[in-house]
Amino acid sequence: MSLNETKTVLHVDASMRREGSTTRALSAALTARLGPGRVVRRDLAEGLPLIDETWIGANVTDPAERSAAQEEALTLSETLIGEIEAADTLVIGVPIYNFGVPAAFKAWIDLVARARRTFRYTENGPVGLLEGKRAILVVASGGTEVDGGIDF
Repeated sequence: MSLNETKTVLHVDASMRREGSTTRALSAALTARLGPGRVVRRDLAEGLPLIDETWIGANVTDPAERSAAQEEALTLSETLIGEIEAADTLVIGVPIYNFGVPAAFKAWIDLVARARRTFRYTENGPVGLLEGKRAILVVASGGTEVDGGIDF
């Protein structure tokens, strides 16, 4: 897929810095190069809840057997997954904080990585169910040199 073939981009910003963020600047520049298609933005600085026992219980319950409260617990997860499903390209801008990704990015991953929904387990390991997607990860790490002694 060439840069010009992108129809819908999901642009995820994981930087908590809205001003002066290298990650935001780089991922925005890349998104702009993907052409005139539709861009859906998900700004993780706005916050996401952490998964909890209620969410996990809802997620492991067969969809046909979920209660209304369990369906409600998965509403945001379904919205986030819907954004991925609607996109053919994901641009994810991720800074490195304290030698790892921001907690909000991990929360996003927890909400979208769902067995039987976005992946399934097989005898050969997990297999993704959201096919035909291109993901471009833009990573910036101020003060941590690539391949340096503290680059994890």
